Amino acid sequence: MYGTGRIATPMALAALAIAVLATSARSQTKDETAIRAASEQWQKDIASQNVAAITALHAPDAVLMLSHAPLVKGQAAIGAAYAEMVKTPGLVLHWVPTKIEVTSPTTATEYGTYTESYDSPGGKMTDAGNYVTFWRKINGKWRVAVDNPNTTSALPPAPAAPTSMAETEIVPASAMKWNDFQLPGFDPGVKLAVISGDPASAGPYVLRLQFPAGYRFPVHYHPAMENLTVVSGTFQLGMGNTADWSALKDYGPGDFLYIPPKHAHFGGTSAAGPSVVQLHGTGPFQVILGAPK
Repeated sequence: MYGTGRIATPMALAALAIAVLATSARSQTKDETAIRAASEQWQKDIASQNVAAITALHAPDAVLMLSHAPLVKGQAAIGAAYAEMVKTPGLVLHWVPTKIEVTSPTTATEYGTYTESYDSPGGKMTDAGNYVTFWRKINGKWRVAVDNPNTTSALPPAPAAPTSMAETEIVPASAMKWNDFQLPGFDPGVKLAVISGDPASAGPYVLRLQFPAGYRFPVHYHPAMENLTVVSGTFQLGMGNTADWSALKDYGPGDFLYIPPKHAHFGGTSAAGPSVVQLHGTGPFQVILGAPK
């Protein structure tokens, strides 16, 4: 009997360990299923413009980290952001989780890819990117703690190596590389050339924007100051939280405009021809649709 007891004890411990692992695995699978269901319902709530449900899905101290935009902190602020977002005409937002990992009984991580499309005066606009969402279980329910979608339609990279002499940079107009510059809410047709620095990062930058004839861009603002010089054509600009196209003023080559941080403006170009403007400042260069709150 003594010998049998010595053998039975390790076997019992092993059986107990297996049972604990099995229970943990079942719990993890259950939590993963719950998170996947919550993520799918989130998409349905966006499609149905159910802002109350979207808001409730987020933790009280949740953080929304959108590309090229300030942090949105707190459940109420995130709800307000979604209230504006779901009004976007023709909005279709869809994401697919690549992996959902339950890292503890109360925390989990989800990451994957997303696609987005919506209507604009110039036609259908699209965006795509990656995302990571951190979930936290609160009172038995999984809630979004941090949501970080990251668009792959970012600003073009800075030129690899402009001609330089000591601290002098020389970039001939013929060497400037123009790329399509698309932003949510803006009609297509704008092109961007990075002359110096990296507009998407901290530090000084110089860039040029080219607008086609008769172009109109909506009310927006920049978190940092904007220094604008008209290079060619007739550039039009108006100030205010609401677009009043009759209030546009014309600016020609050589004209300089300073726009303070968080100062809403709108504008475009005359029907006579395209216009090129040059912007310089300290990055990151960010464009936020609408008026500051």
